[in-house]
Order: sequence, then C-alpha cells, then structure tokens
Amino acid sequence: MSRRSEAKSSRTLHRQGLRRTLGMVLPHLGEHKMLITLGLLALLGDVAFRVLEPWPVKFAVDAVTEALGAQIDETIDSSHNVEGMLTFWAFSLALIVGGRAFCSYASTIAFAKTGVKVAARLRTRVFDHIQALSLRYHSRASIGDTSQRLVGDMGRLQEVAVTAGLPMVGNLLTLLTLLIVVLILNPLLAIIVLLTGSGYLLFSHVLSPKITAASRSTRKGEGQLVGDAAEALGAIRVVQSYGLEETVASGFAAGNAKALKAGIKARKLAARLERSTDLLVGISTAVVLGLGGWQVLQGTMTPGDMVLFLMYLKIAMKPLRDMAKYTGRIARATASGERIADLLDEEIEIRDPDRPLPLSRASGELTFWNVSSCDHRGAPLFEKLNLSIPPGQRVGLLGPSGAGKSTLAGYLLRLADPDSGSVLVDGCSARNVTRADLRRNIAVLLQESVLFSTSVRENIRYGRQDASDAEVEQAARRAGAHDFIMALPEGYETELGNRGDTLSGGQRQRVAIARALVRDAPIVLLDEPTTGLDPASRGVVENSIRELTRGRTTVAITHDLSMIQGLDRVLWLQEGRILEDGSPEELLADPHSQLARWAATQRGAAESGGEGRLGSAAPAATPASASAPAPAPAPAPAPRESEQTEWVSR
Repeated sequence: MSRRSEAKSSRTLHRQGLRRTLGMVLPHLGEHKMLITLGLLALLGDVAFRVLEPWPVKFAVDAVTEALGAQIDETIDSSHNVEGMLTFWAFSLALIVGGRAFCSYASTIAFAKTGVKVAARLRTRVFDHIQALSLRYHSRASIGDTSQRLVGDMGRLQEVAVTAGLPMVGNLLTLLTLLIVVLILNPLLAIIVLLTGSGYLLFSHVLSPKITAASRSTRKGEGQLVGDAAEALGAIRVVQSYGLEETVASGFAAGNAKALKAGIKARKLAARLERSTDLLVGISTAVVLGLGGWQVLQGTMTPGDMVLFLMYLKIAMKPLRDMAKYTGRIARATASGERIADLLDEEIEIRDPDRPLPLSRASGELTFWNVSSCDHRGAPLFEKLNLSIPPGQRVGLLGPSGAGKSTLAGYLLRLADPDSGSVLVDGCSARNVTRADLRRNIAVLLQESVLFSTSVRENIRYGRQDASDAEVEQAARRAGAHDFIMALPEGYETELGNRGDTLSGGQRQRVAIARALVRDAPIVLLDEPTTGLDPASRGVVENSIRELTRGRTTVAITHDLSMIQGLDRVLWLQEGRILEDGSPEELLADPHSQLARWAATQRGAAESGGEGRLGSAAPAATPASASAPAPAPAPAPAPRESEQTEWVSR
C-alpha cells in the first residue's frame, strides 16, 4: 500500500471512528437538555465578554496617546479628564473580566456535569450489554480488555468530552465572532488570521488520523496488558509454584514495550501538532505587529486600534492552541470510543421474547425435544436429541469430555440456545418466557464456588435478594455451614476476600449450597460440585447436597461415584447421543455398560492411590462393547395439542 493510500485509509478510519463515537454519545445528551442549554448560554456570554475585553484597553491607550500629544498646548483640566476616563475604562475592564470568569465557570460546571452524567449512563449501558452477551462471547473475550474498555476507555471518553469536546464549541464560536469583528476593523490584518487558521486546519487534517491510529494501538495494547496481568494474578499460585515468574514477566514486558512504543508515537504526533500551531501563532503575531505598526505610522490606525487588534489576535490564537491540544485528545478519545462502540456492536444472542408467557413456580418437569446443535468449531454436537425428566427426579449426566453435558445445562439456563429443537420447563419452551422467570426456578452449584467480596450473609442472600436474615441463617444450618460461619471473626458479617479465598474449598462450597437453598428453586443444576475436595470435606458437602436436592428435580454433572449411587437415574452421553439410560444400580450391575466399566476403572485408580477421572482413565468404547445392547432412553413425549404454540423451532 502506498503512503498516500495509507494516509487516505487512516483519514477514513478516523472519520468513521469519530462518527461512531458521536453516534454513541449524542442520544444520551438529549437527556440533559437543561444543563446543555445553560452551558451554551454561559458559553455565549463568555464569547461576548471575550470580544468586549480589548475595547477598554483600546480607549485607554488612545486617551493616553492624545493626552501625551496635547500636554504642550492643553490645560491641566484636560489631563484631569483623561484620568477620569482611565478610571472608567479600568473599572469597565474589571467588570468585563469578572463577567467572563463567571460565564466560563458556569459553562465549565454545566458541561462537566453533563459529561459525568452521560459517561455514567453510557457506562451502565455498556455494563448491562456485557452482562447480556452470551457465554460464546465471554469464552473468547479477555476479561482484562473488557474491563479496560468499561473503565479506562470510558474514563478517557468522559474526560475529553468535558475538557475538549464541549469547550471546542466555545472556541469555534469565539473564532467565528472574532473573524467577523477583525474583518470589519481591518480586512488586511484579518487575512493573517484566516491564513493562520487555514494552516492549523491543514496540520490537523494530516496529523489527526495518525494520532487516532497510534492511540488505537495504544489502547489495544493496554487492554492486552490488563488481560495478561489479570490472568497472571488470578493464577498466582500456579505461577509461583512452577517458578513461572520470569516467563510471565517477560511476556508482560514485551506487551508493555509494544504499548509504550505506540503511546510515544501518539504523543509525538500530538506534540508536533501543538508546536506547529505555536509556530503559526508566533509568525502571525509578528506579521500583525509589523503591519499594524506601519499602519499607525501611516495614520490609518490609532495606537489603540493596533493594541486592540493584537489583543484580538491573542484571543483568537488561544482557541487555536487549545484546538491543537484538544485535537490530540479527541483523536485519542476517538480510539477509546471505537473500542466501546465495538463492544456495543456485539450481538446479544439470547433475548427475552416480545410477548413472554408467564412462568411462576414450576413443578420441575424438564423436556429436551429434538435438540440439534453444533459445538464452537462448527462440528455437529447433538442431532435431534430427546430427553424427558419428570418432576422431582435426580438425574446424573456422564460421558467423556466434549460430549455436551455442560452444553445441555447451559440450554436449560438459556445461557445459549440450540440450533433447533426446544428445551421445555413444565411444557413451556424456555424461549417463550423471560430469562428472569426461567432462572428464578433454577438453583446452580458449580465445581468452583463463586463467592463475592462482601459479607457471608450477603453472599448467601444473593440466592434470593428478599430473603430475611432468619431465612439466610436457616439455609446455612441446612447446608452445614452455620457452625464454621459463627466461628469467623464477625460471624455472618465477616467480609470475604477475593472469590472467597479466605475460606477453605469445603467451606466455600457449603456457603454456595446455602445460597442455592435460600433460593428454594424446584430445579437444581450441579456441575462437579465435589471435585477437588478432600474426603472429609467431600462427605460434609455431599450431605449438604442431599439436603439441597431433596424433593427437587436435579440434573447433576458429576464423576463422583458416591454421588452417582445416590441418584435416581444416570445418562451416559457420548457423540451427541444418549448411549445409556437407567438407574445406577441397573447400569452398574451390567458389566458391559459404559458406567460399570468406568466405575471399575475409578475404583482401581482409587485403590492404587490415584483418583479416576473420566476421559483420562476410562477406556474408550471397543467395537464389541459399542454393539452391546444398552437400555434405550425413554422417548420424550410429543407436545400436547394445547401447547403447540409454546414449542419453538428455528
């Protein structure tokens, strides 16, 4: 690509980025019309006072000049009148400067409030959008980079909107007004101002797109740095245990150097624009001084007129200097705005229906009907899978990694939708109810208990926000967590550390079970809830899980043999199909079943001192075993005629 075409491409991207940023911000400006109107009125007052400010100086200089020239011939009374005029014009100048300061303060405050409120509203909008994005996006996006856009880029956008964007309107008004005034006063000297402004526009046209491009690279590099740092600090135990400090630090240093290089380039370009403007201003001031002095000597201007014009030139040049400074900031803000706009452009895959069906407390009947979908690589995962789970039944999902166990659980929570087919709760398609109504009926317990940096009480109350203190404590007792919570320094009011790391694994899991219990949902999803726990903690947690799942429809993804034996039904999922479906006792009694062979492998691993894991220790199915008859899964019932409208297919 030639340098000319590259420059043209940069300018196009700069304009597109600026247009996208303005399109994202402008809708929120309409919410603050009163503040913006007050700010603009104060700005107009500021411009008017700026135009008036040099006139008292002009009249005072002309009066003094006349007085000096008239001292030879005129009386002292004339001199006394000049002193009165000087006093009057000095007082007028003080009033004008005071009025300009007040208007400038009022406009700054109004625009600052507007900028802060718009940024806060936009930040909330972006955060809500991020939370609505599917797991498909979050699985590939960097948490650090997303956080950088939400906080760092948003902060830069807010700062520039207050310190550059809105004040630039005032600078443009000032330049336009002063141009009209100087054209009336002295067209010849006005040409100098026009040439200076044209020179600034030329420099800005060339350098602004380059500043934006460099700033875009800087922000992208900084986002990557935040992501790398968050990843390293989140896995600090592994980093320190394996002595990976230097490896991680070298990767961070390389990214840091790259971001630094792009940042220096952006700063250099911005400084070049500012200094070029300073040079233009200096040259134009020298020309006006020379030409103005010559016109005074020719008698076409008074000394006061020349002072007036020089002051106007100074006032006009200040907005030019500011615009040069603001242009760099706006270019950098445009890069941040583009990153935020890119985030808002991410499509929300899972939406509530326009006319949702009501779903109060469900009985817990679950149906997967003709579910077909592909995995993240596009390979077929399920092909018309059918599964029916009656209310109150406890079902275990087993199978090798990648069989789709967690995907089915995600469909039930509507974290994702299958390509075709339906997931039904009490005969009602999950697509036809709001996500809030659907998820209100489901309690989730994951392998890694996610706790928040707040009190133990609030962590449990997150299960149901309107739960009373008594209900929270009752749930903790049922989960076997009350005793160790009371032993904490402040009991239920003890603040937990990051992700609850101040508690042991078993304690964290019991707090999570208490949170699920206080939710009192008819459906429970378990995803490897006992993995990684020591035998003593595992026993306590399993007792708590039995309390949680009593009388509730349960879908458990687990490879814990003791948990499997406590279920009503086990499904072996492999290659997108249900290969085995039956009670644990039936399947374990059949030596040819996948479950029996896996259980034997796990027992052998346990006896040898290891822990059997599905997908690593379990043998693959042989052709002989694959052909062995397995209990056929119960077919899902066809939808009742009255429920046809509730079934959704693509």
